[in-house]
Amino acid sequence: MKKSILNLLGPGLLFAGAAIGVSHLVQSTRAGADFGFGLLWALLIVNIFKYPFFQYGPRYAAATGETLLDGYRKLGKGFLVSYYILNFVTMFTIQAAVTIVTAGLAANLFGVTNNLVVWSLIIMTISIVILLIGKYKLLDNLMKYIIIILTISTIIAVNVALFSTNKGFSFQQIIPSGTAQVTFLIAFLGWMPAPLDISIWHSLWSVEKSKNTFEKIKPKHAIFDFNVGYISTLFLGVCFVMLGALVMYRSGESFSNKGTVFASQLIHLYTKNLGEFSYLFIGIAAFTTMFSTTLTTLDASPRAMTKASNLIFDKKNKFSYWFWMLLLAFGTFIILNYFLSDMGFLVKIATVLSFLTAPFYAILNYILITGKHTPEKHRPKLGLRILSITGIVFLVGFSIWFLLSL
Repeated sequence: MKKSILNLLGPGLLFAGAAIGVSHLVQSTRAGADFGFGLLWALLIVNIFKYPFFQYGPRYAAATGETLLDGYRKLGKGFLVSYYILNFVTMFTIQAAVTIVTAGLAANLFGVTNNLVVWSLIIMTISIVILLIGKYKLLDNLMKYIIIILTISTIIAVNVALFSTNKGFSFQQIIPSGTAQVTFLIAFLGWMPAPLDISIWHSLWSVEKSKNTFEKIKPKHAIFDFNVGYISTLFLGVCFVMLGALVMYRSGESFSNKGTVFASQLIHLYTKNLGEFSYLFIGIAAFTTMFSTTLTTLDASPRAMTKASNLIFDKKNKFSYWFWMLLLAFGTFIILNYFLSDMGFLVKIATVLSFLTAPFYAILNYILITGKHTPEKHRPKLGLRILSITGIVFLVGFSIWFLLSL
């Protein structure tokens, strides 16, 4: 039974691996440090309202055997072209944001050099080699252990922080005001638990898993796998907010925008609670988490661009995946040369862009899963439809509020 349950898990944990990165290690911790427990409302609401749109990725893949990109093509080529352009514009910034955080942790943990561009090149090279040798199967298996390591270390850290703190704390919720606070809130929501286009990645991974196992994944199994990954991201998001609140809030400390300094502060956040003996263990756990995000995004964006290209131009090229991967790595390297000095600004750009494009993906996913291209028995029930419409209103409303606040 244990083996069968473990085998059911795959794309959902890849989703978790891609999600539990900058949004958790950086944004959630910073939310706790700056607002205490005051933004828990935002974390919970955005996870609830984004849930259906993420779920529609594996639901559609299991119901039809196709990816969401195939579905977008059926809705109209213009939608697929719009995705193609949006993804091309944002994928380099997103990859650069996750890679620079990973590089900062690597430099802090392993030493050797503090040059984050060098570390970024090393990390991307290792990722490309892993994907070249192991492909999807290794990525799928590796993620199960990474998530377990992160979850255990985070639970221990939160519990020790709760029992060791001697200061009082308030659960009063805060509505940010002013351009700086509103911008942070939108950035926080943008990647919490992840950008909505990861629903497309999830559908791609689901189809790939079916090819690797030579077995069609049942919709109920696909949704179970997704729920495990999604609940994990929500749970760990709350944990990181708590850590930031318990250790950093009103302490006079603030997180640096410099990659190596931030990494040092982040690891210290754990070791301050667990003791210096845990430095290496926590450092490896944090690095592994960010490395998993770097690895999954380096696989997913080229996979998505390859699929989109094939559908738009009605032409397949067996080397297209590697072309997009090398282009993504090169573009990431160029961006890091310009934004290396301000990691926080780079992360902010990526997360805000993700939030502003979220309504596009939410609306498309909803139209596709409730329309004629999805078998009727696999379409969402009334409750999930109502949540979807409410979620679309939420995403559009917050985007308008942000733009008016600038």
